Amino acid sequence: MANLIKAGDTIIGQGMPLVLISGPCVIEDYETTREIAAFLKDVTARLEIPFIFKASYDKANRTSIDAFRGPGLSDGLRVLEEIKKELGVPILSDVHRTSDIAAAANILDIIQIPAFLCRQTDIVVEVAKSGKPVNIKKGQFLAPWDIANVLEKITSTGNRRILITERGTMFGYNNLVVDFRGLMIMRKTGYPVVFDATHSVQLPGGEGTSSGGQRDYAPMLARAAVAAGVDGIFMEVHIDPDKALCDGPNSLKLDTVYDLLFRLKAIHQTIK
Repeated sequence: MANLIKAGDTIIGQGMPLVLISGPCVIEDYETTREIAAFLKDVTARLEIPFIFKASYDKANRTSIDAFRGPGLSDGLRVLEEIKKELGVPILSDVHRTSDIAAAANILDIIQIPAFLCRQTDIVVEVAKSGKPVNIKKGQFLAPWDIANVLEKITSTGNRRILITERGTMFGYNNLVVDFRGLMIMRKTGYPVVFDATHSVQLPGGEGTSSGGQRDYAPMLARAAVAAGVDGIFMEVHIDPDKALCDGPNSLKLDTVYDLLFRLKAIHQTIK
């Protein structure tokens, strides 16, 4: 039986409208973050696409010790809370430490477990205990059927409010590929499946002290994933990706978003 997950007024799952989870990789400052959130809210409202805003307050898994991580827990959650109140959009962000979970759960509508931490039992279980919907990013090192073990850790707490997000699989060094069979395999769990179009074109550590990316391929992969039946699309966007402080090479430029979402919605309606 398919599970429907609710975040704010947004319902995610089979038979429901395609959902967009989107925003900048990391909170750079309030003004930039709010501008991106307001733009995405306007575009999705015009297209009648449910929208969940995503931005990280701390990126603890950066390639280099010198890389920008974000404003941190307190300041970052304050930014997300302001945007949530002002724009009235559900908010998703990721936690990297169990000590962050209680504060994050007070603000976030969905708590995300980063791909690199999806096998870390303590953080998976503690996030699940919050009772909030959990977006589990499938690790680049996991086969799609291995996600069942992660789901068992979450449901052991009684929490069945789960999203599964595909973000590509390691293929050699500094490269990711997407096996679209995995989307079908994971959908058989009954939980909504989201496709992360921009992290799937990331080149992890590909620039030596930072990750590279091939953003030109992200729209094509997004269209293919929607045609394969996913319940939502996750993508990171920026006003000027070439100047973004995190994940710029794989982020999409804001002025490309409307046309892509228009096509994705058309594909989703066709396959329904």
